[in-house]
Amino acid sequence: MRQILTLLCCVASVTLFSQDSLFLKVHFLYGSRPVKQFRAIEKKWFGGILGGHAGIESDSNKIVNFLPDGKFHWFTKKRDPHSKYALHSPESFYSIFGGNRDSMKRLVVYVPVTVAQKHKFDSIASVYLRKTPYDYAFIGMRCGAATYEMLAQLDILRAYSHTKTHRKIFYPRKLRKLLIQKAIDYGWTMVRYEGSFKRRWEKD
Repeated sequence: MRQILTLLCCVASVTLFSQDSLFLKVHFLYGSRPVKQFRAIEKKWFGGILGGHAGIESDSNKIVNFLPDGKFHWFTKKRDPHSKYALHSPESFYSIFGGNRDSMKRLVVYVPVTVAQKHKFDSIASVYLRKTPYDYAFIGMRCGAATYEMLAQLDILRAYSHTKTHRKIFYPRKLRKLLIQKAIDYGWTMVRYEGSFKRRWEKD
Protein backbone atom coordinates (compact mmCIF):
# COMPACT_ATOMS: atom_id res chain seq x y z
CA MET A 1 0.00 0.00 0.00
CA ARG A 2 2.86 2.38 0.87
CA GLN A 3 4.43 1.79 -2.57
CA ILE A 4 1.13 2.60 -4.29
CA LEU A 5 0.75 5.85 -2.31
CA THR A 6 4.33 6.83 -3.10
CA LEU A 7 3.73 6.25 -6.81
CA LEU A 8 0.50 8.27 -6.73
CA CYS A 9 2.25 11.15 -4.97
CA CYS A 10 5.02 11.06 -7.54
CA VAL A 11 2.53 11.12 -10.42
CA ALA A 12 0.58 13.95 -8.79
CA SER A 13 3.78 15.93 -8.29
CA VAL A 14 4.82 15.54 -11.91
CA THR A 15 1.32 16.44 -13.14
CA LEU A 16 1.23 19.60 -11.02
CA PHE A 17 4.74 20.54 -12.07
CA SER A 18 3.94 20.12 -15.75
CA GLN A 19 0.81 22.26 -15.46
CA ASP A 20 2.34 25.17 -13.56
CA SER A 21 5.92 25.31 -14.87
CA LEU A 22 7.87 25.47 -18.08
CA PHE A 23 10.60 22.84 -18.27
CA LEU A 24 12.77 20.61 -20.40
CA LYS A 25 12.81 16.90 -19.65
CA VAL A 26 16.25 15.33 -19.86
CA HIS A 27 15.94 11.59 -20.50
CA PHE A 28 18.54 8.98 -19.55
CA LEU A 29 18.60 5.34 -20.54
CA TYR A 30 21.05 3.58 -18.23
CA GLY A 31 23.88 1.47 -19.60
CA SER A 32 23.65 -2.27 -19.04
CA ARG A 33 24.76 -5.73 -20.00
CA PRO A 34 22.93 -9.07 -19.87
CA VAL A 35 22.94 -11.05 -16.62
CA LYS A 36 24.87 -14.27 -17.17
CA GLN A 37 21.88 -16.61 -17.23
CA PHE A 38 20.09 -14.45 -19.84
CA ARG A 39 22.95 -13.84 -22.28
CA ALA A 40 21.31 -16.11 -24.83
CA ILE A 41 18.20 -13.91 -25.08
CA GLU A 42 19.45 -10.43 -24.07
CA LYS A 43 21.58 -8.38 -26.47
CA LYS A 44 24.84 -6.66 -25.72
CA TRP A 45 24.68 -2.88 -26.00
CA PHE A 46 27.14 -0.36 -27.34
CA GLY A 47 29.16 0.86 -24.35
CA GLY A 48 27.80 -1.82 -22.01
CA ILE A 49 27.58 -0.66 -18.40
CA LEU A 50 29.07 2.73 -19.29
CA GLY A 51 26.82 3.17 -22.32
CA GLY A 52 23.19 4.13 -22.34
CA HIS A 53 21.63 7.11 -24.06
CA ALA A 54 20.59 10.71 -23.35
CA GLY A 55 18.27 13.24 -24.96
CA ILE A 56 16.06 16.26 -24.27
CA GLU A 57 12.28 16.50 -24.58
CA SER A 58 10.89 19.97 -25.21
CA ASP A 59 7.58 19.25 -26.90
CA SER A 60 5.45 16.40 -25.67
CA ASN A 61 6.70 12.97 -26.79
CA LYS A 62 9.50 14.40 -28.97
CA ILE A 63 13.00 13.67 -27.61
CA VAL A 64 15.89 15.37 -29.41
CA ASN A 65 18.95 13.10 -29.37
CA PHE A 66 22.33 12.78 -31.07
CA LEU A 67 23.20 9.63 -33.04
CA PRO A 68 25.80 8.13 -35.39
CA ASP A 69 24.87 8.13 -39.06
CA GLY A 70 26.99 6.08 -41.41
CA LYS A 71 30.37 4.50 -40.73
CA PHE A 72 31.41 4.71 -37.08
CA HIS A 73 34.37 7.01 -36.41
CA TRP A 74 36.85 6.28 -33.64
CA PHE A 75 38.19 9.84 -33.88
CA THR A 76 36.36 13.03 -34.83
CA LYS A 77 36.40 13.97 -38.50
CA LYS A 78 35.14 17.53 -38.76
CA ARG A 79 35.06 17.54 -42.55
CA ASP A 80 33.21 14.23 -42.82
CA PRO A 81 30.61 14.07 -40.05
CA HIS A 82 28.81 10.76 -39.71
CA SER A 83 26.14 11.95 -37.31
CA LYS A 84 22.66 13.33 -36.99
CA TYR A 85 20.21 14.78 -34.52
CA ALA A 86 16.85 13.01 -34.52
CA LEU A 87 13.44 13.14 -32.87
CA HIS A 88 12.14 10.05 -31.10
CA SER A 89 9.06 9.23 -29.10
CA PRO A 90 9.79 7.97 -25.56
CA GLU A 91 8.96 4.45 -26.74
CA SER A 92 11.47 4.51 -29.59
CA PHE A 93 14.08 6.42 -27.58
CA TYR A 94 14.18 3.83 -24.80
CA SER A 95 14.11 0.89 -27.21
CA ILE A 96 17.00 2.21 -29.31
CA PHE A 97 19.16 -0.80 -28.34
CA GLY A 98 16.25 -3.25 -28.56
CA GLY A 99 13.58 -4.37 -26.08
CA ASN A 100 10.75 -2.19 -24.86
CA ARG A 101 10.58 0.92 -22.70
CA ASP A 102 8.99 -0.73 -19.69
CA SER A 103 11.95 -3.11 -19.26
CA MET A 104 14.53 -0.30 -19.22
CA LYS A 105 16.16 1.46 -16.28
CA ARG A 106 15.65 5.14 -16.91
CA LEU A 107 15.63 8.58 -15.32
CA VAL A 108 13.88 11.78 -16.32
CA VAL A 109 15.09 15.08 -14.86
CA TYR A 110 12.68 18.02 -15.12
CA VAL A 111 14.77 21.15 -15.66
CA PRO A 112 12.86 24.42 -15.13
CA VAL A 113 13.45 26.97 -17.91
CA THR A 114 12.24 30.45 -18.83
CA VAL A 115 10.20 31.20 -21.94
CA ALA A 116 13.35 32.64 -23.53
CA GLN A 117 15.33 29.48 -22.76
CA LYS A 118 12.56 27.30 -24.16
CA HIS A 119 12.46 29.31 -27.38
CA LYS A 120 16.25 29.21 -27.67
CA PHE A 121 16.31 25.44 -27.22
CA ASP A 122 13.64 24.99 -29.89
CA SER A 123 15.66 27.19 -32.25
CA ILE A 124 18.89 25.25 -31.60
CA ALA A 125 17.11 21.93 -32.05
CA SER A 126 15.55 23.08 -35.33
CA VAL A 127 18.99 24.03 -36.70
CA TYR A 128 20.67 20.83 -35.45
CA LEU A 129 17.94 18.62 -36.88
CA ARG A 130 18.52 20.15 -40.32
CA LYS A 131 22.33 20.08 -40.23
CA THR A 132 24.55 18.18 -37.79
CA PRO A 133 26.90 20.52 -35.86
CA TYR A 134 29.67 17.95 -35.23
CA ASP A 135 30.79 14.42 -35.94
CA TYR A 136 29.83 11.42 -33.82
CA ALA A 137 32.97 9.61 -32.69
CA PHE A 138 34.26 7.45 -29.86
CA ILE A 139 36.87 10.13 -29.11
CA GLY A 140 34.52 12.99 -29.81
CA MET A 141 30.95 14.11 -29.35
CA ARG A 142 28.40 11.46 -28.46
CA CYS A 143 24.94 11.58 -26.92
CA GLY A 144 25.94 12.62 -23.39
CA ALA A 145 28.31 15.36 -24.53
CA ALA A 146 25.83 16.56 -27.16
CA THR A 147 23.06 16.81 -24.56
CA TYR A 148 25.41 18.73 -22.26
CA GLU A 149 26.34 21.09 -25.12
CA MET A 150 22.71 21.99 -25.77
CA LEU A 151 22.00 22.62 -22.07
CA ALA A 152 25.15 24.75 -21.81
CA GLN A 153 23.89 27.02 -24.58
CA LEU A 154 20.89 27.75 -22.33
CA ASP A 155 23.19 28.63 -19.38
CA ILE A 156 21.91 25.65 -17.42
CA LEU A 157 25.41 24.16 -17.38
CA ARG A 158 28.83 25.71 -17.81
CA ALA A 159 29.85 26.08 -21.46
CA TYR A 160 33.05 24.56 -22.84
CA SER A 161 34.56 23.99 -26.25
CA HIS A 162 33.40 20.85 -28.05
CA THR A 163 36.73 19.17 -27.30
CA LYS A 164 36.57 19.93 -23.58
CA THR A 165 32.90 18.98 -23.47
CA HIS A 166 33.44 15.48 -24.84
CA ARG A 167 36.45 15.00 -22.60
CA LYS A 168 34.43 15.92 -19.50
CA ILE A 169 31.27 14.07 -20.57
CA PHE A 170 32.77 10.89 -21.98
CA TYR A 171 29.61 8.87 -21.34
CA PRO A 172 26.03 9.71 -20.23
CA ARG A 173 26.57 8.93 -16.53
CA LYS A 174 28.89 11.96 -16.24
CA LEU A 175 26.05 14.26 -17.28
CA ARG A 176 23.45 12.32 -15.31
CA LYS A 177 25.38 12.75 -12.05
CA LEU A 178 25.70 16.49 -12.67
CA LEU A 179 21.97 16.89 -13.23
CA ILE A 180 21.05 14.65 -10.28
CA GLN A 181 23.14 16.86 -8.00
CA LYS A 182 21.54 20.01 -9.43
CA ALA A 183 18.10 18.44 -8.96
CA ILE A 184 18.93 17.74 -5.31
CA ASP A 185 20.35 21.23 -4.77
CA TYR A 186 17.49 23.10 -6.45
CA GLY A 187 14.56 20.79 -5.79
CA TRP A 188 13.98 19.76 -9.39
CA THR A 189 11.66 16.84 -10.03
CA MET A 190 13.21 13.49 -10.94
CA VAL A 191 11.29 10.39 -12.01
CA ARG A 192 13.08 7.02 -11.89
CA TYR A 193 12.14 3.63 -13.29
CA GLU A 194 13.86 0.35 -12.46
CA GLY A 195 14.93 -1.95 -15.27
CA SER A 196 14.51 -5.64 -15.99
CA PHE A 197 16.22 -8.14 -13.69
CA LYS A 198 17.57 -9.81 -16.83
CA ARG A 199 20.21 -7.09 -17.19
CA ARG A 200 22.87 -5.64 -14.92
CA TRP A 201 22.33 -1.88 -14.85
CA GLU A 202 24.84 0.85 -14.12
CA LYS A 203 24.46 2.82 -10.91
CA ASP A 204 24.70 6.54 -10.21
